[in-house]
Amino acid sequence: MRPARVLSTFATAALLAAMALPAAAQSKKKIGLAVANLQADFFNQIKQSVEAYARTKGLEVIVVDAKGDATTQVNQVQDLITRQIDALIYIPAGATAAAVPVKAARRAKIPVVNVDRNAAGAPGDTFFATDGVKATRELGEWVCKKTGGKGNAVIIHGQKGTTPEIDRSKGWAEAMAKCPGIKVTAQQYTERWAADEGAKIAQDMLQRDPSITIIFGQADGIALGASRAVKLANLGKKVWVVGFDGDPGGLEAVKSGALDATVTQQTQKMGRMAVDAALDLIAGKKVPAEQLQGGTLTTKDNVAGFIAKHP
Repeated sequence: MRPARVLSTFATAALLAAMALPAAAQSKKKIGLAVANLQADFFNQIKQSVEAYARTKGLEVIVVDAKGDATTQVNQVQDLITRQIDALIYIPAGATAAAVPVKAARRAKIPVVNVDRNAAGAPGDTFFATDGVKATRELGEWVCKKTGGKGNAVIIHGQKGTTPEIDRSKGWAEAMAKCPGIKVTAQQYTERWAADEGAKIAQDMLQRDPSITIIFGQADGIALGASRAVKLANLGKKVWVVGFDGDPGGLEAVKSGALDATVTQQTQKMGRMAVDAALDLIAGKKVPAEQLQGGTLTTKDNVAGFIAKHP
């Protein structure tokens, strides 16, 4: 019977070791990252920052890309919930149905960290974004100064009703209120904040009104498209084109003169902060409801530093 006891001891030890393995695996926290559209460089930078920083924390990150479709994103977040994520970092694909994923996560007792866009009526547990009103106001004031406070301006908006679209519109309006010599003569919304939309809209605007001298594209992609339309229009005069985001392509365009200015957001920092906030919420810690970050007016004078190292 002695050998049987030895075998039993070994079997017990093996069983205990086997039981310990799943517990160790389960200790690795799992973060869901629901992104609006990875075709946009801004969102790609957030994704890369979250993934890189999460690795240093020993976290697993599951990324889903809505490709700009709100219905797709609702389904993706439901799938993340079934995969038992511990927290959700969420960038809504649009204003429509933006609250649905937050409510679903809340029902599953999963904390939500919103980045760049919040959901009206159902905000995340915390929200990281650039102070778009302040940053756009500074951009508009710079345009007013550079143009001598005169001109006909058009605005090519981002996706209607989203947090950045609302804030950037408000900031620009505040700047123009102090610059009465600049008249906003036309405005139009995009669906994807994309360069092809910016190019098409700007082309139509310039054909209808060649007196346009200022174009504000509410994202660098939009502004880059508008810049191409200005070049093709060959109006024989200066048309100021400014954007927002500080995407690598936008920064290079500022350096080359294709864009006159942009606002550089702290994308890398916001990605890291979102991960830290997710960990705090998982641990039951309280975090501020809103955590706005500064954006920096970027022109040829300071663009080189942002190209060398994006904040």
